[in-house]
Amino acid sequence: MIDSGNEPPGTSHEPRATDGEPRAASRESRPLAGRAVALLEVLLCSDYPTQFALAATLHAAGFSPTNAKGQLTLGYFVTLSLVDSVLLVSLIVLFLRSHGERVRDVLLGSRPVAGEVSLGVSLTFAAFVLAIVVLTAVKILIPGLHNVAHNPFQDLISGPRNVGIFAVVVVVAGGVREEIQRAFVLHRFKVWLGGGTVGIVVGSIAFGAGHLPVQGYDAAIATGLLGVFWGIVYLRRGSVVAPMLSHSGFNVIQVFQYLVLGGR
Repeated sequence: MIDSGNEPPGTSHEPRATDGEPRAASRESRPLAGRAVALLEVLLCSDYPTQFALAATLHAAGFSPTNAKGQLTLGYFVTLSLVDSVLLVSLIVLFLRSHGERVRDVLLGSRPVAGEVSLGVSLTFAAFVLAIVVLTAVKILIPGLHNVAHNPFQDLISGPRNVGIFAVVVVVAGGVREEIQRAFVLHRFKVWLGGGTVGIVVGSIAFGAGHLPVQGYDAAIATGLLGVFWGIVYLRRGSVVAPMLSHSGFNVIQVFQYLVLGGR
């Protein structure tokens, strides 16, 4: 949520209702420059530019993503994921503050954090059930979409030390970073780029597509629908806490599922 005295992208006089929120009726009349700035910020925070830039930097520094056997290495995965998380969250904070928007308003809203924590824990299991239902339905109805037999992330989950490190990374880079990113993108769409529904559709397609090369079509579909789920929670609650906890819990459950069942 934006402070009543804040300046959104690209303008210094945004019409506002009495509650401090931008008037929905004025969305179409907002300056083109403001919408262009918002779109550019969304693209920069889509995770693709930052990850490509970091991957190129690591490559130039002599770091390889795979070992001699062609397997993804834990060190590379941890470095890329955590550095990208810091960079992406810093960009989001910078963009919000540069327009006079309060980070707390956009990410936490006005709801008590304790209640959002409780909701997030319960939504962890809802997300897990949703993923199982989607993956099972795809397997039965369109089995050809399961085109990746072996998830390369499974190679990183071996031994208590690696499991612990991997779990921390999927919480920080998955639950925390991705939900802050989703909240920012939805906020920009809601105010400047056609509304929250458009933001959910576009953001969830991009979210699923990001998992496509490594995890396959079925995982991309499930991930995209999970993005819809968490996006709706954020828009309805105005807080990132519940989707962040749900996403983090979901990722941790997946880690231990791979550890115990080998991803079956």
